[in-house]
Amino acid sequence: MLTPAARLRDFPVLADQAYLNTAAEGIPSPAVARAVEAYLRDKLDGMNGRQAHFARVEGCREAAARTIGMRPAEVAFCSCSSEAYNLLATAVDCAADDEVVVSDLDFPAGVTPWLVPGARCTPRLWTSVAGRLDVGDLERLLSPRTRLVQLSLVSFWNGHHLDWDAVHGAVRRLAPDALLAVDVTQAVGRVPRLCPGADLVISSTHKWLLGLHGGCIVAARDAAADRLTPRAGGWLHIENAFDADRFERAAIRRGAAGFAVGMPNFAAIYALEAALLSIESVGVAAIAAHADPLVARAAEGLAAAGLDLMCPAEATRPGGILAFRHADTQRLHDQLERESIRVMHHAGRIRIAIHGYNTADDVDRLLDAIRRWRAGAAAG
Repeated sequence: MLTPAARLRDFPVLADQAYLNTAAEGIPSPAVARAVEAYLRDKLDGMNGRQAHFARVEGCREAAARTIGMRPAEVAFCSCSSEAYNLLATAVDCAADDEVVVSDLDFPAGVTPWLVPGARCTPRLWTSVAGRLDVGDLERLLSPRTRLVQLSLVSFWNGHHLDWDAVHGAVRRLAPDALLAVDVTQAVGRVPRLCPGADLVISSTHKWLLGLHGGCIVAARDAAADRLTPRAGGWLHIENAFDADRFERAAIRRGAAGFAVGMPNFAAIYALEAALLSIESVGVAAIAAHADPLVARAAEGLAAAGLDLMCPAEATRPGGILAFRHADTQRLHDQLERESIRVMHHAGRIRIAIHGYNTADDVDRLLDAIRRWRAGAAAG
């Protein structure tokens, strides 16, 4: 992943393009494809294949626990982060005058369960200023009424990286009874240090982890398991699902296990286990050591081209995302696509994402194309 030879071997599709869009979709390696093939072989064994399926779940649970920094018993899997956050909303015990804190840099999946009709808690919005979240502003939102603080470690929107220690300290000091949930989708597999001390950690699997759609890691700290048990129907998370009293009560498993409400998406879990092991074999610290200088190189080049980042570069590090706005980003995106330079264009912004399989040449191709675009715009 970190050398030209390994890159061509493991990510041959990147040979003829500068792929700078991992924050939207990661590129799986052949190891992931082989894992999916293994799932299909096991599936062809019918019911007998389930033994292999559930063995993969346990292997994936152990790998995910190492990556997240929790114990395997504290890890489970959902089909996507939206499912996980909707289940979280059923678990949090709150009344109408209780509060949930979210930020305006969060992905909708973590925010909208508190905005839909019938939501029990009152949402409080931690608003960014000039692309940054100031912990002092968070402190003014926290109170004994705070039941949950839900944030993203790295923002999908502009790459802002939380000052995790300051956030964790503020919540524990000013809202000691609040649960602290963190979306690490844009950090896990790319940022070496995640969020120690969080009560709940959630991550999609098809971005920086380089897995597939249909998977989501949910890790719930055992000390908070009783307060993180969803109130949802299903069967896999029900201890007495097939017992004699199954029509009288539903005994839900505590904590993370309560989020695994039905049959796992085995194909996504086979893929995720392979992806996690691949990332682990390289090392997230090594990935960051390779990719962080490329992010700095891109930030400097964008500044030299007269483009203002949506979040100050120092507030995005460590991390892989940079974003900027411009009145003519559609034309820029079209030009980049013609030159096989892949970035995200959405809501009037260009978002760049740099992972371990990216190179200085990828960044230089991007910056050269932007300079030519800017020169053409000025001449026009």
